[in-house]
Amino acid sequence: MTVLSENSLLALPCVPLSPGLQNKFLARYVSLPNQNKIWTVTVSPELRDRTPLVMVHGFGGGVGLWILNMDSLSARRTLHTFDLLGFGRSSRPTFPRDPEGAEDEFVTSIETWRETMGIPSMILLGHSLGGFLATSYSIKYPERVKHLILVDPWGFPLRPTDPSEIRAPPTWFKAVVSVLGRSNPLAVLRVAGPWGPGLVQRFRPDFKRKFADFFEDDTMSEYIYHCNAQNPSGETAFKAMMESFGWARRPMLERIHLIRKDVPITMIYGANTWIDTSTGKKVKMQRPDSYVRDMEIEGASHHVYADQPHIFNSVVEEICDSVD
Repeated sequence: MTVLSENSLLALPCVPLSPGLQNKFLARYVSLPNQNKIWTVTVSPELRDRTPLVMVHGFGGGVGLWILNMDSLSARRTLHTFDLLGFGRSSRPTFPRDPEGAEDEFVTSIETWRETMGIPSMILLGHSLGGFLATSYSIKYPERVKHLILVDPWGFPLRPTDPSEIRAPPTWFKAVVSVLGRSNPLAVLRVAGPWGPGLVQRFRPDFKRKFADFFEDDTMSEYIYHCNAQNPSGETAFKAMMESFGWARRPMLERIHLIRKDVPITMIYGANTWIDTSTGKKVKMQRPDSYVRDMEIEGASHHVYADQPHIFNSVVEEICDSVD
């Protein structure tokens, strides 16, 4: 298993959290027993009386994408967020090449991180790929999850046999696919070299707009580039788990019933997302004796937390307050 050295990991840039964050925070590597390191940010560590909120980012992302949410969501409880194994500043090991093995590697790393952090239980929130992995985690470790919050989760529906039922992927993704064909999803960034940040800005100009309140320059474009310019460890694992980007080889709708009945689930979608929002209704049907709530946030697309951060934060705060 190959792991980046600590010096290599430290060379990666990160979104400047200070002076942006007002609440006390700690940013550091958490070393796992297998020598992998998980880049972790903890906000309001002194608030220990309530169940902590743990936030899991999506494909190609990292802890910096939560910058618009961290202060609000840590006002009354501790918040933890980390770079998934294989992404951002975390270690980039070689994952199994089969979809089940790759998924298990992610889930095991989350559980090992939780044990190392000493977190008895948590409110677990995941966005996109993070939502898929948070669900898989909740199937395996339900006793650790007080409430599962899924934000525009990827990988739930089965791929339709009728092409007319398939939602069109975002324009930026179609552009990347037209260049790369069957390569890893973000290989174009590594090929671009020093032009990578500019390429991010070209394909995803919306990222700069979303975070304009914090950064007037190209900080976020550069952050996204550097999150994905290294060894494509997690990216290769994601490729093993997916087919045609929008679909999981092991769809979560086929397994959502395996989560223990007493684990409440809230699903939050952007009203303008490319993700299939009917999944929420289908989850309700599969869990008739459990709490399942689904909602859409107007004016938001796939990155709900950044498109409408004030509404998103308010909704998540309400959910957390319902726990304790």
